[in-house]
Amino acid sequence: MTKIKLCGLTRPCDIAYANALLPEYIGFVFAPASKRCLSAQAAKQLRKELRPEIIPVGVFVDEEPDAVIDLLKKGIIKAVQLHGKEDDDYIRSLRAASDCTIIKAFRIKTKEDIEAANRSPADFVLLDSGGGTGSAFDWSLIRHIRRDYFLAGGLTPENVAAAVSEFAPFAVDASSSLETDGFKDQNKMTAFVSAVRNRKDELL
Repeated sequence: MTKIKLCGLTRPCDIAYANALLPEYIGFVFAPASKRCLSAQAAKQLRKELRPEIIPVGVFVDEEPDAVIDLLKKGIIKAVQLHGKEDDDYIRSLRAASDCTIIKAFRIKTKEDIEAANRSPADFVLLDSGGGTGSAFDWSLIRHIRRDYFLAGGLTPENVAAAVSEFAPFAVDASSSLETDGFKDQNKMTAFVSAVRNRKDELL
């Protein structure tokens, strides 16, 4: 059954929303260019409020490995999502230092991008349109993927059920589509989770 990741949580109320909805994953963004970027201290405080069965994922863009490993060792995050130019050696260095789950994001424009995702040594890949634009890539390219993946980019409460039905990704990931005026919206988060889980129920 498709899992759910709610990304870009920044406030205690966001954590409360997630705790009520119980997605499998939530995302803390540590990329300075993002408006959702958190300091390690802010993430630590939010992490304390998160239910233990929800996996906190740290989202990074070309961060120094030691900084990522420090957040893992402190228990602020339990998985890593990489959105920059991190290469296979970077991924292997993280794996050598921690047994965390590693997700590598790929900006999908062509079949060649899918093939690069297929070759990645990461535990999972995330297929995205890139840039946090909230727009979808050409989903017809997904038929070329040969491994478990997170689907992101342009997923909304209105279209996520159709995406799950057609492609059955390992997980779906949303952030900007769950916001109103730049902040997480409880109603939109609830609608997104309900759309995925209602679709799951239909497949049982």
